Amino acid sequence: MSDIARAVTFYEGKLGLRTMRSAPSAHIADGSRIYASGGGPALNVYQSVTAGTTAATLATWYVDDLDAIVDELTFAGVDFVRYEQFEHDAKGITARAGGGRIAWIEDPDGNTFAIEADV
Repeated sequence: MSDIARAVTFYEGKLGLRTMRSAPSAHIADGSRIYASGGGPALNVYQSVTAGTTAATLATWYVDDLDAIVDELTFAGVDFVRYEQFEHDAKGITARAGGGRIAWIEDPDGNTFAIEADV
């Protein structure tokens, strides 16, 4: 993230991730956060000048009930990305290659994350 305070607002406030610990990063005393997801450490977010520069999906969360998660995140103010090459439903969910379904979100810097389910 280009700004750790903005990252905290998004990852904790909108996504509801729980901070396991914070640490120094980029000469900032509290510039890094390790977030829990799925019962263990899952995501390290830190302030960086290269934030948002990759077009690749940075991480994927696999869930049992994609519709419920999308509804919850939409209610929290998270926007879902819609790509022109895919047909999305009203929630922003599309069929996943090989079966299942997928939805994408972006953090404030444009880093992309996927949420997937097998059904």
